[in-house]
Amino acid sequence: MITKEAIFKALEHFQKPVSSQEITNYVVSHSFCDFSRLTRATPINIVTSTLIGLIQKGDTRINRYKDKIYYYYLTKNKENISIENIDKENVRSRDKKAIETYQERDLHKLLSTYLKNENIHSKTIYHEESNRKDENQKWVHPDMIGIQFLSLQSKSSQNLLKAINKTETFKIFSYELKRDINNDHELKKAYFQTVSNSSWANYGYLVAFEIGDNLKDEMERLNQSFGIGVILLNANPFQSKVLFQARYKNIDFNTVDKLCNINENFKRFIEQTEKLLTAEERYYKSTEKELDEFCDKYFKTDTEIEAYCKEKHIPIELEEK
Repeated sequence: MITKEAIFKALEHFQKPVSSQEITNYVVSHSFCDFSRLTRATPINIVTSTLIGLIQKGDTRINRYKDKIYYYYLTKNKENISIENIDKENVRSRDKKAIETYQERDLHKLLSTYLKNENIHSKTIYHEESNRKDENQKWVHPDMIGIQFLSLQSKSSQNLLKAINKTETFKIFSYELKRDINNDHELKKAYFQTVSNSSWANYGYLVAFEIGDNLKDEMERLNQSFGIGVILLNANPFQSKVLFQARYKNIDFNTVDKLCNINENFKRFIEQTEKLLTAEERYYKSTEKELDEFCDKYFKTDTEIEAYCKEKHIPIELEEK
């Protein structure tokens, strides 16, 4: 049977909230699925990605809650489940050893791949490398920054536009990246962190790998009020979605200067950008290559993406044959 059917059969057996690892163990032990034909992903990755897909697509047969990790159960059993009385400590201690999971920073290469496909050069800003003289720098750094250059056919037309208005030759983006956002409290905390971290840029985006099912209305309200966009990042970066577009604002050069003074990554990115904008035509290609080499690495093929997700334990949904 296909993975989806095997998951529902396992949940029928358990009749209580269980982790993706427990579901996987049951499916494998009963040989419900032939995972060997999907050689580039482990059974736990396949089951977890299928569970995430069911939730994100709004399948009403299944539900979940979070207590350090996600626990899944059949919606029809909701009335008979007392989540508060579940022995969470036993489940958690068992799963802590069994489950390997990805870190937030593991998602950066996926985001840089998505951005590169949108013709945006991006760079991770390593907070730990910032100047620590001022300890009150919380919510100042973005996780990643990006720049998109206006594409014109000739260098002469670019130079003319620069002479008229330099700010129209590029757009700068700021990104705050989260593993998951599960409830209203987490959404507001992440959103206003993004508002603060992105105050200097033309466009600010909150990016998350997983977003709770019931947060769309609140995200829309926040977007209309504050203009920060939202991106749902997919393990296949080319399937990522902009849920809400960011609103344009002018660059705050005072904050740009402040960030340059406290973070070397940020400073070098701005220097590389300026170097490209002011490059003579004969040096333009080499300067553009220099910027690209300085920026974050990105994937070029689906095979690279799948191998990376397997290595980092990032759930990726593979098409079933």
